[in-house]
Parts: sequence; structure tokens; C-alpha cells
Amino acid sequence: MTKNDLDTFWKSDAEAKLENCFNSRAAQVSLGIRMSEECVYSELNEPGDPWNIAALPLPHRIELNKRYNEKAVQTVGIPLLPEKFPPPEAIYPPIKRIGEVFGGIYETGYRTGEWLHHKKLHTPEDLSNQLDLINIMRADGYRGLKQFIYPENWEQEKKRIREEFGLQPPLLRHIRGPVTLATSLFGLENLSYLAIDNTELFIRFGNTIKQVILAMAELSDREAGYTNSNFIHGFSFADDDCSLFTPEMYHVFGYPVLKAVFGKYSPEAEDMRFQHSDSAMAHLLPQLGSLNLNGCNFGPTVLVEEIREFLPCARIDGCIAPFTFMNNDRDFIRTEVKRDCEAVKKTGTRGLNVFTAGSINDGSSLESMLTIMEAISEFGTYP
Repeated sequence: MTKNDLDTFWKSDAEAKLENCFNSRAAQVSLGIRMSEECVYSELNEPGDPWNIAALPLPHRIELNKRYNEKAVQTVGIPLLPEKFPPPEAIYPPIKRIGEVFGGIYETGYRTGEWLHHKKLHTPEDLSNQLDLINIMRADGYRGLKQFIYPENWEQEKKRIREEFGLQPPLLRHIRGPVTLATSLFGLENLSYLAIDNTELFIRFGNTIKQVILAMAELSDREAGYTNSNFIHGFSFADDDCSLFTPEMYHVFGYPVLKAVFGKYSPEAEDMRFQHSDSAMAHLLPQLGSLNLNGCNFGPTVLVEEIREFLPCARIDGCIAPFTFMNNDRDFIRTEVKRDCEAVKKTGTRGLNVFTAGSINDGSSLESMLTIMEAISEFGTYP
């Protein structure tokens, strides 16, 4: 693509993004891919851990991103990675996450990413005792939960950061989904047996997850100065493992969680109701459709026509397989982009935001992004 072609593409892309990618005046489908910081290593031929970018010294992180952006401008026409970050003293101290409320441990390993596990949660009795502990923590309203989640210096740091930088504490509006959380903590086999052998405890587990998510989100609102009648709308889940549940299991365990959280934080039609599940979870589409999702990112086997049947108003972030993008095979990339563009036009709708059906991994190249842009220009123009 020439410079003029690139400029024209990005102008059209900005129009395609309007109205949640349903802009009836858009000339082409939208491109959601903006790469990720993981990609700096392969692109720049630099050593490093793509799973732990945040651990880099900030000057080195910025230097890598600047070098990457210089190459991006030459290749695809625009910079893609951030070059400005808040200074360390403006960042709120870390708080405990939902897995830790359930007694779990988050770990990160080189080229293995982050995983959540629980060392002692193996039997129904273990699980029941853990849920009892959570009930005790929540018995005095938000005091016990706040005491557990927030560090000792929280109030001091909150006051300082507000005064020095005018920044409020971050809100909880995205979280690991209920099934992925549960399988990470208790194991898929244990959870599956529980659904059959102890339905009451199975449902109680899901209900406790729902209560904790709502409590943590409301606690984050309080810390940022919002109230039950005045808060930031929208919520999203990342629930890869939901594919492992039958529709019946999901209906009594995962579905009530999303319904309650969306009911609280996404009550209006335009409020974000988003689910990421990069897995083969098409059998759950009827239930997710009843939740009126307006955004989704599903696995590479869950394709546009099937999604659109059950989610008519959802922006579809997909459906390029992450390994297709990472392998940088031009022909495979063009084939998948063509498939998705022609599929959305066949449905007579819009709302396709070309993206990977999952994460953008180290190894995915700028040249492959350019290939996607060229394919959109060729196959993704609306009639």
C-alpha cells in the first residue's frame, strides 16, 4: 500500500468504528488490531519476556515502543504502542484480585503467561469451607472485604495521589469470568463432578462468585467517589473456560453471574456488555444472546454467521485465529479475512471489527497486519 492508500485506509477505518462498528455510512469493515507490546521482541529482534512487559524498567519499555512505532509508521502508516506512561509515583498500590479472595494464587512464568491456582482446594469440603470464609469476610458489609483487598497504606496513598495528580482509584469493570475463575481454583474435573454430585454446592459456588464480583465492583466505586445512583456504566468478562460447561451447567452457574452484573452495571442499551472467550463455546451463544451482548471476542471456530444469529447487535471482534496471525502466513491470513468480511456482508449487517479470536502474541508481525489491511481493502468494502 502506498502512503496515500494507508491514509485512505485509516480515514475509512475511523468512520467504520462509529456506532460500535455499525455505522451505515462506513465504506469498509473496521480493523480492531492495534498490535500489543508483546510483539516488540520478535519485530525488533530483541530478547525478553513477552508475558511480563510491565516488569521492564520504564525507560527501556518506552525506548522499545518508540522503535517499534517508528517501524509501524513506515509499514502500516500509524504508531501502535503507547510511549507515555504515568510515573510510578502516580500509580495506586496493587490490591488483591478476585482469585485471592477465594484463596487462590496468581503466578507468572516466562512464556507461560499468568495462571491462577489454589493449593488446598481439592474436595467439596475444602470448597464449602472456603465459601464459609468468604461469607465471614462479607458479614460486616464492606469493611472485611476492604480490609482484605486493600493494602495498609491505601488511604495514605489514595490521599496523596488524588492531591498530587488528581487521579481517582481504578474501577473494577473487567474481570475473569465465573467458569474460568472456578476451574482455575477448583479444577475442571472437580467442578464437573460437583455439578452432578452436589448441585447445591455447585450453585452456591457460582452465587458466591456473583456476590463477590458485585461487592468488589461496588467497593471500587466507593473508593473512587461513586454511588449506587451515580457510577460509570459498562462491564466485560474474560471467560475462556466457559466452553467446558454444558448449557445446563452454564445456565445455573455462569449465566446468573453475567445477568446480575450486567443488570447492575450495564442497564442501558448502549452500555458495554462484552464477553471474551477464545474457545469453542458456540453452544452457549443462545444464553449469551439473551443477555444482549453488544461486544464479543470468541474462539476461532466460532464464526461470524453463527455469532450474528444469536447476537444481532454485538460488535464482533474476530475471527482470525491467533496462530494464523502469529505464523505470518500471508495466504492463510488473507483467506480468514476474506471469509469473515464476506460472512458479515452475507448476513446483511455490519459490526465486524477484524481482530484475532484471542490474544495477539509475540511473533505477530507488522507485515501481517499490513496483509490484513490489504485484505480488508479488497474484500471488506460494504456494498
